[in-house]
Amino acid sequence: MRIGVIGGTFDPIHIGHLIIAEEARVLLELDQMVFIPAGKPPHKLDLSITDPEHRFAMVELATADNPHMTVSRVDIDRPGPCYTVDTIRLLQDVWGPETAIYFLIGTDSLAELPTWYQPQRLLRLCHIVAVRRPGYPVDLQALEGVLPGAASLIHILEAPVLDISATDVRRRIREGRSIRYVVPRAVERYISEHRLYL
Repeated sequence: MRIGVIGGTFDPIHIGHLIIAEEARVLLELDQMVFIPAGKPPHKLDLSITDPEHRFAMVELATADNPHMTVSRVDIDRPGPCYTVDTIRLLQDVWGPETAIYFLIGTDSLAELPTWYQPQRLLRLCHIVAVRRPGYPVDLQALEGVLPGAASLIHILEAPVLDISATDVRRRIREGRSIRYVVPRAVERYISEHRLYL
C-alpha cells in the first residue's frame, strides 16, 4: 500500500491544496491521499487559528466527492504541539510497516527541513515529496550538507501551482470579496453559514 499524506493548517482548505494532492496521487501512483489538519502547529503557537473542528469539517467537505481522499484526526485529537515525525510514526503504527508513506511539503518547507524536530528520523520513516513552489528553488546539495543522505530520499514533484493561499482567502472574506472557485462550493457554504473569517 502506498499512501500520501498532506498536512497543514487548512485555514481554510482551498483548491490549490486539492490540485496538488490529486496530482501527487496520480503521478506517484498512490492508493490514497490522507489530509491531516493540524491541531496546534508548533510553528504557529502564537497565531490565532480557527477552531480545529471547523477546519476538519471543511477538509471533509472538500474531499467528500473523491474516493481516493480521506481526512485523519490524528493531530487534532492528541494534546500539545504535534511534530511531523510523531504524526508519521503514529500513522506507521496504525497502517503497518508494509505501508509506504509519502509526505507532501512545499519547496519552501523543504529548505527549512533541517530545523524540524528530528528530521533524520523523519527521513527514515517516510518518503518526502517536495512540491515546487514559485520563488523557492530546490538546493538538494545544500540540504545534503546539513542532512547527509537526504538528497537521495527526497522526490521533487512538478505540479500545477496556483497562486492561492489561505491567507488570501481569509483576506477576501474580510473584504467582502468572492471566494467562489477559490474554495470548493461546500466549503464556501460552510464558511458563510458559520460566519468564519469575518
